[in-house]
Amino acid sequence: MAAAQTSAAGPLAGVRILDLTSVVMGPFATQILAQLGAEVIKVETPEGDNMRHVGPMNHAGMGPIFLHANAGKKSIVLDLKHPEGREAALKLAERCDVFISNVRPQALARLGLDYEAVRARNPRIIHVSCCGFDQDGPDAARPAYDDLIQGATGVPWLTQQYGAPEPAYMPTTLADRVTGLHTVYAVTAALYARSQSGTGQAVVVPMFEAMAQFILGDHMAGLTFDPPIGQPGYARLLTPHRKPYLTSDGMLCVLIYNDKHWKGFFAAIGESEGLARDPRFATHGARAAHIDEVYAEVARLMRTRTTAQWRALLDSADVPNMPMNSPQDLLDNPQLRATGFVSDTVHPTEGPIHALAHPTKWSATPPARSFSPAPQLGEHTRELLEEAGYTPELIDNLLAQGACRAST
Repeated sequence: MAAAQTSAAGPLAGVRILDLTSVVMGPFATQILAQLGAEVIKVETPEGDNMRHVGPMNHAGMGPIFLHANAGKKSIVLDLKHPEGREAALKLAERCDVFISNVRPQALARLGLDYEAVRARNPRIIHVSCCGFDQDGPDAARPAYDDLIQGATGVPWLTQQYGAPEPAYMPTTLADRVTGLHTVYAVTAALYARSQSGTGQAVVVPMFEAMAQFILGDHMAGLTFDPPIGQPGYARLLTPHRKPYLTSDGMLCVLIYNDKHWKGFFAAIGESEGLARDPRFATHGARAAHIDEVYAEVARLMRTRTTAQWRALLDSADVPNMPMNSPQDLLDNPQLRATGFVSDTVHPTEGPIHALAHPTKWSATPPARSFSPAPQLGEHTRELLEEAGYTPELIDNLLAQGACRAST
């Protein structure tokens, strides 16, 4: 059999996406799609994506979250409230496969860019609406942000059950990024469906429902049954002892999970005839029933050796363990450097920066390992309008009217 031919273009080469998303959820999704080979045209307001302005930064409008979520994209500035700006967006959509937005559907309809309006110009379009709530429910028109959706789906409640002194949000844009991943598979699945049927469709990706699925999958517990047979919450995830362990000189993340791990752990520490015979440790079910006591006992033991001693001992016993890393540690991590996930590059305006690659590996159509840097605001406005059929004179006229903006 001949060796597979590889392509640097990526599995979505040839797919063109008109991207009306901003902040984190949508740009995270379209960043992944760009890494997979799609051409992503980012439509920005004259003020630009909000994340452009969140520092620290070397130059205004080029904040780090923006840089990491928008590499590989082209930026065009259109005032969608201006009739000519809206018309330009529709002309771009005529040549695209996917139209994606995280503008609230009601506002998108007022702009004249809902599915029906875009489909009238391109019947094959896949129109993806990333919004706060499923549009068939009573909360359809409510605004949604990561903090609000974390709260509405129980994340702060869970942190308090875990032992926090008061409810708290996760210190990452959890709801945005979970929903962004749903968006990626929705786009790719819709593209496959169109390849079979020849027609496009509207797809709605709601944050609330996406996060509810994420949280309830772990924590429905006894509420799964009607009537309930227990309280909500997966006990192993909620015990306050589930955290990195203190060693005699630092901290270490350890998960002694299955029977094989426990047998190896007890043998390594010389407890084959001691704790190994404790009925609380005997089976997976017994450990789950006594999870607080089990984790507390491991915590006591971990304080008896140094981190280096524990790593050597646990590795020899094939017990899973990892260091507790900081973001700086990840940038210097040998695994991430060796795989090329973290690399060093030079942005044309921002200078040397660390770049993050796509985490998956493909044998025949690999995602791009390097791609164009995150664009300046309106960097590609003229280029994209020319591709859509506008003459230089017409573009100058749009600029003069304020319907669009180009970088200087």
